[in-house]
Amino acid sequence: MLVFEFKTYGKRQQFDAVDQAIRTVQFIRNKAIRLWMDGEKIGKNDLSKYCALLAKEFSFCDELNSMARQASAERSWSAISRFYDNCKKKVPGKKGFPQFQKDNRSVEYKTSGWKLATDRKSITFTDKQGIGKLKLKGTRDLHFYQVTQIKRVRLVKRADGYYVQFCIQVDRSEVVEITGNAIGLDVGLKEFYTDSNVIAVENPRFLRKGECRLKKSQRRVSRRVKGSNNRKRARVTLGKRHLKISRQRKDFAVKLARCVIQSNDCIAYEDLRIKNMVKNHCLAKSINDASWYMFRVWMEYFGKVFGRITIAVSPNGTSQECSSCGTIVKKSLSTRTHVCRCGCVLDRDHNAGKNILSRGLSTVGHTGTWGNNTLNACGELTATDVEVILHRQVDS
Repeated sequence: MLVFEFKTYGKRQQFDAVDQAIRTVQFIRNKAIRLWMDGEKIGKNDLSKYCALLAKEFSFCDELNSMARQASAERSWSAISRFYDNCKKKVPGKKGFPQFQKDNRSVEYKTSGWKLATDRKSITFTDKQGIGKLKLKGTRDLHFYQVTQIKRVRLVKRADGYYVQFCIQVDRSEVVEITGNAIGLDVGLKEFYTDSNVIAVENPRFLRKGECRLKKSQRRVSRRVKGSNNRKRARVTLGKRHLKISRQRKDFAVKLARCVIQSNDCIAYEDLRIKNMVKNHCLAKSINDASWYMFRVWMEYFGKVFGRITIAVSPNGTSQECSSCGTIVKKSLSTRTHVCRCGCVLDRDHNAGKNILSRGLSTVGHTGTWGNNTLNACGELTATDVEVILHRQVDS
């Protein structure tokens, strides 16, 4: 599934209609959550039927396209099913009980309620909301895909305007040359990552660099009178500042992940639990600013596209273990050099990168592996040699 995004342009009345559609989506989702909270034994199909009842009861719900109402109900069911799944898996801590939404910023249409122009430069929404025809501006070319391949169309509101997203059903795969390289990546705060080949990438620290302007914008918002137009304009400016930082992070993660995947055949990285790591209030801001998880997600995505092997290994002891002899050398976070009795002297992150690579190439610690024709049903590489008869399969 590909998602193409375009900036959209129209009149103020059209965007007011978009805002009304977004509020309607939020209303339907919250009503569905309330129905579930009242003790009704409902499923996904029941929520879709409930949308038809809401359309008869409330006139503004009837103005929204029927499939858009069903997509709103699907959002509520997604929150409910996630809560059930967390309870079944006995996830520690909060289970994510469904909450009422108050800051919805998008409305999603399925295969009806919209019509794309033949030149692919505008889109017309045909429901009773009155959105009408909106111009599209972007770098993507929709001429390569059929209209039947577009399964979802989203209208998204952001601080700098409105956007239209097209969800296109297509299998993306690209063929690249085999490099014969395998690396292990150790992410950090000093450098974004250091690999097993002693190559380090500088941590961009986008939030830290833009923090001065953010604080200035936040002070302007706090000084304005609540409900005034000046406060609204100050909030828009603050939102644009945050939006720029988030886009910088994504752009950096996408480009770096693509470069890493294309340059190596096998990539091993740490299976970090960012949710637990940010509980350290001294490092939480820096960890969130680094966006390690976003980088991992894009690496796994490009690994599937280019047919590379990505391996997530356990991070326990990768910095403490000696990559030469395997001895555990205890060191604090401030100690940046690994020194072992065997004579191995390496940078701390370089030593961790070599340990991550060795764990990835072995069968120990495979928790999220992907590759072409290299996986068992459990997602792990086999530890049994070819044409060797054993009494049982070797476990990792």
